[in-house]
Amino acid sequence: MFEAMVTLCLAAAGGNAPGTAADAGPCRVMLLPGHGAPDRAGCAATLAARPPAILTDLPAGTPAPFCAPRPAATLDFAEVAPGVHVHRGEVAEPDPDNRGDVANIGFVIGDDGVAVIDAGGSRALGEAVYLAVRAVTDKPVTHLILTHMHPDHVLGAEPLREAGAEVIGHAGLGRALAERADSYLAGFAAGIGQPGFAGSRIIGPDREVAGAETIDLGGRILDLVPRATAHSPNDLTVFDRASATLFAGDLVFDDHAPALDGSLRGWQAVLAAMRAEAASRVVPGHGGPVLPWPEGAAALLRYLDVLSADTRAALDAGLPLSAATDVIGQDEAANWRLFGLFNARNATVAYTEMEWD
Repeated sequence: MFEAMVTLCLAAAGGNAPGTAADAGPCRVMLLPGHGAPDRAGCAATLAARPPAILTDLPAGTPAPFCAPRPAATLDFAEVAPGVHVHRGEVAEPDPDNRGDVANIGFVIGDDGVAVIDAGGSRALGEAVYLAVRAVTDKPVTHLILTHMHPDHVLGAEPLREAGAEVIGHAGLGRALAERADSYLAGFAAGIGQPGFAGSRIIGPDREVAGAETIDLGGRILDLVPRATAHSPNDLTVFDRASATLFAGDLVFDDHAPALDGSLRGWQAVLAAMRAEAASRVVPGHGGPVLPWPEGAAALLRYLDVLSADTRAALDAGLPLSAATDVIGQDEAANWRLFGLFNARNATVAYTEMEWD
């Protein structure tokens, strides 16, 4: 098989015309999904007929796209149930080595198509997800389901849309992404650097889900459930009926310190409801990558309970926020990686929410 690609070079410092060899900065070969064909001529024909929209936004002087043999898949996915494939992201901050591969990603294969759940933290990750799917099946990628707004889950979305996926998210996801796009792009660009982050953009969903819906992949039904504000204001879960696998996004954390960007009370309530739902296993947003359900939520529930109890104690003691963040949740420090990066923010969100109780 052949795929369309383009060599994307960033401008280097100097006086030469942008795009000239002497002026080329860091480069990477960017995959342009959606043009796969058995031979080079077929790939070139689809590329000419349907030029990728991203080409219009590339730097001046970018060479013409070309077709080449499909690269080998480099992102490891485990088949955790028949037709259900999951990749465990690193428990780390985004950096040049991981290219934003710091969250779990999954895909489910039906008779007629494939649904991908989350897309990674850079365009390069989204391209890698596409290649991983193609290493398993040539069925069309029909859906990309984004579990929430955070950049480690959404920045790889565009190449999967180019591959033909309808991008789906919680109602309000598009607005949330638009409001935070600049800060998300700046933060991940600084962490990953160039050329690894080259070509990464934030795109909004093609369709937002306001109530429970189903997707039929052909003999395989996925249930989509938008949740009330919890980990974030726009959490969406995906349940594969055939395997009883629940993709929880960041409503469930394992190993990686939880991150609260919504409502502590809401998160506790949503988890209580989810634990009563029929599922055999859960794919958390981080860690795992597969846990038994509902047992897999135990560590997170304990942390949220500690966060709540410590916040209430701090408020009752009259501690100001600046002092409260130094003590809230500290008994959990040994139980989570990256604890120091996330717990103070969690304490701030909990304190601000609970001071009005």
